[in-house]
Amino acid sequence: MAERLFRWAAAGRHESRSGGADPHGSGAEPAVVEALRELGIDASDHVPHGFDEADLAWADVVIVACDGVCPVVAGKRYENWEISDAYGLPVEQVRPIRDEIAHRVNGLLATLGSDPAGV
Repeated sequence: MAERLFRWAAAGRHESRSGGADPHGSGAEPAVVEALRELGIDASDHVPHGFDEADLAWADVVIVACDGVCPVVAGKRYENWEISDAYGLPVEQVRPIRDEIAHRVNGLLATLGSDPAGV
């Protein structure tokens, strides 16, 4: 969800990739797809995958929500957003998570400015 919200808000100024310490399933979570669709964002093609070294090496900023189980690479800017996992929740409970992530994405973008960077 964060990756799609970031791409939407960044509008091409920055790039993002997502991965998880313990990704769920083989497709997008239906309630997340619905919550993003309400904003005009299509996430139906999302395929969950785990963090890998290439993703971490690519990033300038690493956003985590995995409480100590995510890999750490020296020299990277890390932020732990401590956001609830939307997996298995109904859309009514996903909306507040979506809105919190969108708020944090906007704050992150404000710190990045307009210079392209990988997030």
